Amino acid sequence: MPTGTDWDYEAPHLCVVDVRSDQIDGLGHANNAAYVGWCEHVAWLHSEGLGLSVADYQKIGRGMAISTAHYEYIAATFEGDTLELATWLTGSDNRVRMERRFQFRRVADGTTVFRGCWQLICLNLASGKPARIPRDFIEVYGPAVINPQYTG
Repeated sequence: MPTGTDWDYEAPHLCVVDVRSDQIDGLGHANNAAYVGWCEHVAWLHSEGLGLSVADYQKIGRGMAISTAHYEYIAATFEGDTLELATWLTGSDNRVRMERRFQFRRVADGTTVFRGCWQLICLNLASGKPARIPRDFIEVYGPAVINPQYTG
C-alpha cells in the first residue's frame, strides 16, 4: 500500500470511491465522465470540510466556477476497483482566480490512474460575471492553498 509521500503534493484531502457498473463504458472501463464526476465530488467534500458549502456560496452570492479544466487519463480503471481521490488548492491570486489539482490512485497497487487541474474563477452568482473573491472565501480557502505565490 502506498504511503502519503506518494502523492504529488503534501497533505491531500482524500476520499475513497469504488468504480460501479453504471460507470463502465462500451470499452469496458470507467467512462471519462465518471472521473469528472469524481473530481466534483472530492472538490466539494474538500470545500465543505474547510467550511464552505453550496449553501454558503448561495448565501454569500459568490462561487468558484471552472474556467478551464485539464484531465490526464493515465491508466484504465474497472468495475470493483477502489480509488483514492486526492485534491489540493494549489494556488490563488486572492483576487478572482484559484487553482485546484487532482490525483487519483488505484488502492490495490498504488498506481496513479488520473491527474486533473481546474482553473477557477470567482463568479457573482446573480449576474454570472467574474467578481472579486470575497473575504469569507480567502479566510476559509487561504490556509489550504499550498502555493500562496500563485499569480494565475
